Amino acid sequence: MKAVDAPAGPDTARMTANGPDEPAGIRPHRARIPVALAVLAVLAAAPLVLGPFPITTMTRILAFAVLVLSVDLLTGVTGLPTLGQAAYFGVGAYTAVLVGLHITSDALVQVIAGLAMGLAAAGLTGWVAVRARGIVFLMLTLAIGESVHQLADTWSAVGGSNGLSGMPPITLFGGSPLLAPGLVYWWVLVVAVAVFAGVALVARSPYGRTLRGVRDNESRMRALGYRPALARYSVFCLAGAVAGAGGALWAAQARFVSPGDMGFDVAALALLSVVIGGAGSLWGPCLGAALVLLVRDNLSGYIGGHGPLVLGLMFVIVVFVLPRGVAGLTGLQRARGKGAR
Repeated sequence: MKAVDAPAGPDTARMTANGPDEPAGIRPHRARIPVALAVLAVLAAAPLVLGPFPITTMTRILAFAVLVLSVDLLTGVTGLPTLGQAAYFGVGAYTAVLVGLHITSDALVQVIAGLAMGLAAAGLTGWVAVRARGIVFLMLTLAIGESVHQLADTWSAVGGSNGLSGMPPITLFGGSPLLAPGLVYWWVLVVAVAVFAGVALVARSPYGRTLRGVRDNESRMRALGYRPALARYSVFCLAGAVAGAGGALWAAQARFVSPGDMGFDVAALALLSVVIGGAGSLWGPCLGAALVLLVRDNLSGYIGGHGPLVLGLMFVIVVFVLPRGVAGLTGLQRARGKGAR
């Protein structure tokens, strides 16, 4: 006799709240607090011991990690693999640069503006994309991303293919410009941590459990009275806002934006970061973002520009050896510990 699957709803989704399909009770939240505080302490102290170049690299990683969080919110939490988040990342970056050039150099205003424009752009395009599923959704988001990229590349009002440059250094609350790389880094770190905390709260909330239920079994969620289409559209808009904030942080460090910052390669690297880190775990994709950027921007110069080859090999290894990504290693270690006992 055929077994009947358990309904996929809030209870089912709660089982995956701590990572890629791992039970929530395996690792209590309290056990993570010391680790999180230690990581934050190390990140905050980095400008005190590192030079300008590594700090600039870390700033770029933090901004890119915010983009990756938006991809993970769609791909890992909701089950909507996407190649379009770079478009909203670029919208946020262009907005921040335009605000810096023509309105104010205040970094907080730029982040809010980038977040708002990312939300608006996702709201305008998401109602079409969320009607699809699986590979069709992936292709639709790719088409959206390429359309926005082409628009930026040809629109003279935003610099066309030359992009926008000359953005003044950011300031905070009317103070002096933040010229030192460490000061910019601390600002980006604060915003990135705030965004991470916000996304984590969403993922662990009843709304986040609803998104996981839609991911696992949409028809049963609909039978339980939920509206999967509305849930997908709302999280698509939320992910666009997160990506827009990441773009504003990227612009705060680079003080320049071009169509290349929203191209297909950026979207592909963001999705690759989620796969390598472990979809749905939040912290894993952030670690994946660091690995991907370090390989592309740093290691590639030492191996004759073959960084993309290394990233491809990493992807293949993760798919076959670590199907749950780097974050899955923690669950594997716990399982082995239980087996030993």
